[in-house]
Amino acid sequence: MILMVGATGILGVEVCLRLSQRQTAVRALARQTADPARLKALRDAGVEIAWGDLKDPDSLARACQGVDVVISTASSTLSRQSGDSIETVDRLGQLALIDAARQSGVQHFTFVSIPGNRVRESPLTRAKAEAERALVGSGMPYTILAANYFMEIWLSPVLGFDYPQRKAVLFGDGCAPISWVSYFDVAEFAARSHTVSGARNRILEIGGPQDLSPLDVVQIFERVSGSTFERQFVPEEVLVAQMNQTADPLSESFAKLQLEYAHGCVMDSSPALALMPMELATVEKYAASVCGQAVASA
Repeated sequence: MILMVGATGILGVEVCLRLSQRQTAVRALARQTADPARLKALRDAGVEIAWGDLKDPDSLARACQGVDVVISTASSTLSRQSGDSIETVDRLGQLALIDAARQSGVQHFTFVSIPGNRVRESPLTRAKAEAERALVGSGMPYTILAANYFMEIWLSPVLGFDYPQRKAVLFGDGCAPISWVSYFDVAEFAARSHTVSGARNRILEIGGPQDLSPLDVVQIFERVSGSTFERQFVPEEVLVAQMNQTADPLSESFAKLQLEYAHGCVMDSSPALALMPMELATVEKYAASVCGQAVASA
């Protein structure tokens, strides 16, 4: 039995579906207030629902009973409900989950984290690092997947990459390369990690197949869509000013992620691919999928 924590997030749902397709028994930790459509998708795939919350240690202990593997993709950064924060979810919640898994005799724990080579610390990077240290010191076999910027999030209208309107907000000068990764590929690594002995007790970098600057990405979208994109640059000094004006840990963390984006984030996924070979999605493939949809709906 695999316990999936973060199961109703975009990444967690995909991990559950992939595991279920492989006839693997999956239990999803979920809240009664989760997205009904995502809960239905899990149930339709044969996933067992365990009601609980990272902020409720007793529910974690119950969910871990009879579990061999835990996979955690949970974070408060993209989808939050009442009481969720970096402190309660990304730090204390993950620490409580690691402890519950250890006490239940879990045989492998996969934790999806973020790149560790950050220029600026933030509440999010500190929480992730503390959870990683706790997992490494827990005595449980583990795999930590340090995943790069998700193209489906950072190259989307939500964060200013407005491909339907052919406009792109770029942080910094747009010249620093990033190993953009698809969350679908991260899901595949997460679904396989506990089955590969070489991935045990490893921190693996998970980036995409190309190191592309944001300006390179815009050119790809222009080529794929056949349209010119308007470029809007947010200078680094503006990002720093926004960071200094933030009033809460999530805003501070997000501002620092934007600054890291401006400085680039190149990762070497070859060790992970040597253990778990797969064809990684390119930015071109992503651009073709979303621009095709956008053109069709225009």
